[in-house]
Amino acid sequence: MLVITRREGEEVVIGDPKNPIGVVRIASVKGERVRVAFDFPRDVQIHRREVADQISGEEEVEVAIIGTIKPAASPS
Repeated sequence: MLVITRREGEEVVIGDPKNPIGVVRIASVKGERVRVAFDFPRDVQIHRREVADQISGEEEVEVAIIGTIKPAASPS
């Protein structure tokens, strides 16, 4: 894990600096709250950890089969 220090308005470039995947910018710092801005292509998913954990948990849920659907009887 990389840990760096940034001040308000400073950025971190992700990927090749000539053609970055995206940029993370410290938008503001107020007390203990930090606003972070992400500039990535729309196809790159970005989630808060708690949301990512929920999504991961939902993907692992097994679906139980509780019954079957029988075809309707054909009219004779």
